Amino acid sequence: MKKIIFTDNAPAPIGPYNQAILKGNTLYTSGQIAIHPKTGELITANIKDETQQVMQNMKAVLEAAGMTFENVVKTTIFIVNMDDFGTINTVYGSYFNEKTAPARETVQVTCLPKNVNIEISMIAVL
Repeated sequence: MKKIIFTDNAPAPIGPYNQAILKGNTLYTSGQIAIHPKTGELITANIKDETQQVMQNMKAVLEAAGMTFENVVKTTIFIVNMDDFGTINTVYGSYFNEKTAPARETVQVTCLPKNVNIEISMIAVL
């Protein structure tokens, strides 16, 4: 049986999906974009702040499932501009211990929902 994970501390889904699904001891998150969960405002002024908001949203989803970034085993990052990789990597890296960081891929795409610049999804295990 799967368990739906939802928290008001992350943006509500904007389509027919959930913030995350817990199946057994594995959490599958939906992609998070930089929507402030309390105001609904898109944070897109600069890639640093945008990435920070995405990671805060992801932190809230992980916490709702009783997990932290230490539980993350795989991350997928979608970005619109590979030139932003360095800044994204610095913000993203601040949430992980480098020695236990998850596997990851970063993919450049042409467009993301609501024309944001970054979207991140994760898989975590208890």
